[in-house]
Amino acid sequence: MIDHVAIVGAGFSGSLMAINLVRHDGPRATLIDRLAEPGTGLAYGAAHPEHLLNVRASNMSAFPDDPDHFVRWLDAQGIGAAADAFVPRLVYGDYLRALLEHAVRQSPGRLTVLRGDACDITEDAKSIRLANGDRVNADAAVLALGNLPPHPPSGVVVAAIGQNRYVGNCWSSGATDGLGPDDSVLVVGTGLTMVDVALSLEAKGFTGRIIALSRRGLVPLAHAPGPPWVRITERPTTQLSRLTSQLRARGAEIGWRNAIDELRPFTQDMWRAASDEDRARFIRHARPWWDIHRHRLAPQVAKRIAALRSSGRLQVLAGRIAGTEDGANGVTVHWTPRGKDAREQLLVQRIINCTGPQGDLLQANEPILQALVARGSIREDTGRLGIDVDAGMRTITAHGRVNDRLFALGPMTRGAFWEIVAVPDIRTQAWTLARHLSNAHWVTEGL
Repeated sequence: MIDHVAIVGAGFSGSLMAINLVRHDGPRATLIDRLAEPGTGLAYGAAHPEHLLNVRASNMSAFPDDPDHFVRWLDAQGIGAAADAFVPRLVYGDYLRALLEHAVRQSPGRLTVLRGDACDITEDAKSIRLANGDRVNADAAVLALGNLPPHPPSGVVVAAIGQNRYVGNCWSSGATDGLGPDDSVLVVGTGLTMVDVALSLEAKGFTGRIIALSRRGLVPLAHAPGPPWVRITERPTTQLSRLTSQLRARGAEIGWRNAIDELRPFTQDMWRAASDEDRARFIRHARPWWDIHRHRLAPQVAKRIAALRSSGRLQVLAGRIAGTEDGANGVTVHWTPRGKDAREQLLVQRIINCTGPQGDLLQANEPILQALVARGSIREDTGRLGIDVDAGMRTITAHGRVNDRLFALGPMTRGAFWEIVAVPDIRTQAWTLARHLSNAHWVTEGL
């Protein structure tokens, strides 16, 4: 029997897991996080007022079985007519905190939020050790660690760069502080995080130059108004070349946004059905284009980025960093433009790492992951995207054994599900796992 579940990580994934256990009248839960403010994580707790959700409010309910919940909550806060709006991420953070606080209040003794740094879990997942020496005893544990921070960009010699000239954590409080009006900032990465940093710099009055560099120089595309996407009834092929051809044909017929969106009900099944070779080919060749088409910008954000680019304040480059040199006036970045052999130079006063989250467990600096990997309690997936789990979110040991008491959910399960970084996907995953753990007859037969 599962009477007590320990959840490591109180960001979006972990908080939803705890909230759903309460909603389903499931086992009591202890939600463990090192941060003092649970319920939001980096995405919604460290955001700037300028940062908007990348999904319309109508699809941001925390509960798949109550799709209008977030819109109703917004209405109760005096924010009406919000279904089609892209609301600030800080508002969504308030929503998540309110849900967690409500769950704690309505279930005295069944949901405990514990501030602590979980650093190990026993093989049977019945004891979680904290960094201060305390232990939390439970019947099962869930790893809800969110995204791992990015590794230093290739070619950037961090140890040789002066203080405040390299920012590895773009969400840190001083990441965009202390810059002069004529300074130049190199943002490594051109995805959604780059957009956040550019908007933060603009909001703080930075008038210097922002240079965004990635291998392909691709920037996320914008949402657009249009008819609802069509629901197809058959799962598309997983062969990359054929899928690409089908998407192009469908895009010409119904628009590329609808062509991408109509895959959503099938994406996880397509990923699970694909071979390791097909998955690797997709990651190597198609992932950058998938990301900019699938994970889009709010229209008003896209307009602001376009304005920054047209004014010359934001320049997007495609290429690779070859090396860096620290000097009296800043950091000289040697880089090779895409498709060329000759190197060029950039002089910048700060480098901000926006290369995106990493999932390679062998390079993770998270103590609990290091301990579990070293003991063989968990293993990385074949694509090195995160923690290897089965379809029921049960972790898999280094010897290939399924662990019936240790689960993982959220972005670190990308290797098994691929589409598991956005709210609509994570909420379904947390809801599903909570329902199974809430089954009083569930023992070890699996999900």
